[in-house]
Amino acid sequence: MSESPVADLALARADQPISIRAEVSLADGDTCKFTVSRNLHPGGPCLFASREQAASAPLGQRLFALGGVASVLIADNVVTIGKAPGASWTRLKAAIGAAIRTQLLSGVPALLETPGRSGAPGRSDAELGVAIQQLLDREVNRAIAQHGGKIALVEVRERRLFITMSGGCQGCASSQATLQQGFEVMVKRVAPEITAIVDATDHAAGQQPFYPRAGSMPG
Repeated sequence: MSESPVADLALARADQPISIRAEVSLADGDTCKFTVSRNLHPGGPCLFASREQAASAPLGQRLFALGGVASVLIADNVVTIGKAPGASWTRLKAAIGAAIRTQLLSGVPALLETPGRSGAPGRSDAELGVAIQQLLDREVNRAIAQHGGKIALVEVRERRLFITMSGGCQGCASSQATLQQGFEVMVKRVAPEITAIVDATDHAAGQQPFYPRAGSMPG
């Protein structure tokens, strides 16, 4: 039986009711957004890709300790979790919800403020490029290779990501949907600092494997 992408976690206490709603991304099944009835962190988004990076985030430490958690993004009243490919949301959803509730009831801030820190902490374009290349190698290109496609990183410049698409993605009419509904969601998980994704592909030179060229008839 497939897992439901949306689940209501009944996490409440008479004197301090807390509601948490979990929603698995339709574009990326390894990403789940937990929307909480209380604010966790009023600042900008804070992304942690490992337990070591979450040294100043008690909630991040608590979540990584669960096992199967690959990334934690905290912004206002939303916690977005990226899980390891082999982990199951069936077990993780309830555990993550309980961890968030426990953190709130403890009275300890989800993130401990440190001087000069602002969410995903001032990473350089080069550092963002490394994070995105790892995402491409580990997840994105493995998935779209099934359709003969590939996305390549050109550069990150002033927090704008430039990419090209090749193979089955070059010239494909659904390439923009791939970017907007899939790739962009995944990029925001690992690099929320990215402000725009620029497709530098020469799609006119592609083979358009799934759609006929304009003015032509199917063979």
